[in-house]
Amino acid sequence: MDTVDKMENSRDALKRNLKTIRTGRANAAILDLVSVDYYGAATPLNQMASISVPNSQQLNIDPYDKTALEDIEKAIVEADLGINPNNDGSIIRINIPSLTEDRRKELLKMCKAIGEEGKVSIRNVRRDGVELIKKMEKRTENPIGEDDSKYYQEEIQQQTDKFNKEIDTIVSAKEKDVMTV
Repeated sequence: MDTVDKMENSRDALKRNLKTIRTGRANAAILDLVSVDYYGAATPLNQMASISVPNSQQLNIDPYDKTALEDIEKAIVEADLGINPNNDGSIIRINIPSLTEDRRKELLKMCKAIGEEGKVSIRNVRRDGVELIKKMEKRTENPIGEDDSKYYQEEIQQQTDKFNKEIDTIVSAKEKDVMTV
């Protein structure tokens, strides 16, 4: 069913967005959504450089094109991730500071907001699916029966409930990760 595929895509997007929220440990995924203005085109950072994690508190960014160092540094600052890049002329080092209690609370709010966006996306997919079924029931050529319509609508609601529970589980796991000192 197309509706389930769209719901899975919404869940996967939620997971990707949550990966960008940093915890107290270095994780290259926090840079996944950083785009660099590279010769006039927005280019994902992970396509322009190798990103390594030498220890739990540091990231190293080694650009394939060394002339892009300043552009990469600027993009990281503009991404407002709460981290400061250090450019030494050949690589960029990012020290991941320990999170303060206030910053952890801000990150929890971000997790909840991303989770709510995921749920809204799931509900929008549900609405579109139900509308499609109602149109199929009302069409003049090959309409589906009222019983079939109710069955499919219930099926969509069950999938919606399942994905909402999954989102809650994913978000609570990320919140626990953020709060772990």
